Amino acid sequence: MPRGASPKREREYQKLERKFKQEGRYAGREEEVAARIVNKQRAESGETKEAKPRHKPAARSASRRKSRRSHSTRRAAR
Repeated sequence: MPRGASPKREREYQKLERKFKQEGRYAGREEEVAARIVNKQRAESGETKEAKPRHKPAARSASRRKSRRSHSTRRAAR
């Protein structure tokens, strides 16, 4: 776990790791997956140094929308 993790997050990490080992999930990668889950939760709740926003799809450009629209009208004409 990262240096800035709270005791609560440390416990959560250990609990996830034990759970994955017990269930046999993520064979050999239990630590990595548990750390990723906890780090993601920390980032989403603003506990990290710089919380990264969730990925949002980029808006389509006007030319892309236009070409897509003309493509769909070609299909209708057939």
